[in-house]
Amino acid sequence: MSNPVVLCAGRRTPFGDFGKSLVDVPGTALGVHAAKAALRACSLDAQKVDHLVCGNVVPVDQGGYFSSRVIALESGLPESSRALNVSRACGSGTQAIVSAAEQILTGHSELALAGGYENTSRAPYALVGSRWGMKRGDGRVIDTIDYAYRDPFDLTLMGGTAEALADDFGYEREAMDEYALVSQERAARAADMGFLARQIAPLGVPHKRGERRFEADEYPRPDTTLEKLGALEPVFRADGRVTAGNSSGMTDGAAFLVVADEQAAQREDLAPRARLIDWEVVGVPPRIMGCGPVPAITALLARQDLGVDDIDYFEINEAFAVVNLHTEAELGIPRERTNLYGGGISIGHPPGATGIRMALTAMDHLADSGGRLAILAMCLGAGQGMAVLIERFS
Repeated sequence: MSNPVVLCAGRRTPFGDFGKSLVDVPGTALGVHAAKAALRACSLDAQKVDHLVCGNVVPVDQGGYFSSRVIALESGLPESSRALNVSRACGSGTQAIVSAAEQILTGHSELALAGGYENTSRAPYALVGSRWGMKRGDGRVIDTIDYAYRDPFDLTLMGGTAEALADDFGYEREAMDEYALVSQERAARAADMGFLARQIAPLGVPHKRGERRFEADEYPRPDTTLEKLGALEPVFRADGRVTAGNSSGMTDGAAFLVVADEQAAQREDLAPRARLIDWEVVGVPPRIMGCGPVPAITALLARQDLGVDDIDYFEINEAFAVVNLHTEAELGIPRERTNLYGGGISIGHPPGATGIRMALTAMDHLADSGGRLAILAMCLGAGQGMAVLIERFS
């Protein structure tokens, strides 16, 4: 790339369990908190930022459809700055990085904030048919979360696509549960060693006695065992393999990082952490959308003339355990180089923020380990896969 794009420091909120600690915090307020924390982490004056890109799948609250602009102005960016909402299903946070980079590469930006949020705990119900009047009979109320969590072609829940992937490739329940346990154990270890705290910006949340400090992810289950996982009933099919324990958690949260032209980053003394090297998005059959990381990673590696062994670390979103089992099996990716600090199964998966969390984790890992290259990858609802290649800045 000419005008190399760099990723600088970022921060995220703790991720809240569905209906719990963040239920009374507007989605854009989560985004503002994370965006301001990212700016502080870079010691960057908000008035110097010219663009903000926000990933979001389920808009909530007044202003949700304009969340990028709301977050930009409430984070202190100048009125002359530009703002963009993006949605690429579970890759919405990652797409925010890519879209910010495209603005930089085309000369339309120098210093940008890229991030995203979800607060599905605040998603409304819709009274279908009520706008023009119900003449008689029962009305129908729809959970608007279902607009995002059902396949748009056959209306099966996304977990049904995970069941289809397991059917087609013969993945067993036991292997899924074993993977889920590893994710929980790794997240617990990452929390204990302070790794996750490095990327989290605590915030005050409403409480019956006023306000309390919320500073750690709420979804992890550190006391999980194989026995407990094995006792869970399948969620999406009576004879199925996919359970709440081996699926990603529905969580609320926001995350942002600074994306910059390398020369601008050096001018502002932002201490870049990684270079954005390349990305790839591919289409796959919606019925087995969980296969998406495989062709996306394959295409990205081919574009860069690299192999799996050239990549020091992988962050592959744990939408469902079967997604990670499939990626490992098809590409020969060692588990010892993947998701070492937990993932969607243990930490939770707010689609607008997950890609940023993964980027922050990968950058921290490369810095700690001295590794050079990392790939972030995920499957996307409705049948896509996405992969992003970053290089440690040195």
